[in-house]
Amino acid sequence: MPKMKTKSSAKKRFKISATGKVIGSQAGKQHGMIKRSNKFIRNARGTTALSEPDAKIIKGFMPYAR
Repeated sequence: MPKMKTKSSAKKRFKISATGKVIGSQAGKQHGMIKRSNKFIRNARGTTALSEPDAKIIKGFMPYAR
């Protein structure tokens, strides 16, 4: 049986933590910062764990990252 391929877009954007959670960057920070409040920009720094339904999809894209 051939190896399963990892989605290149997923391996560039997400990583799996030691406890199995999917870590990704915060949403809403790509453009349009002028209209966002300072509070939003401050709270959206860094990375966050994805919700379980989203994490299930990403784990399907990364079969060997478990």
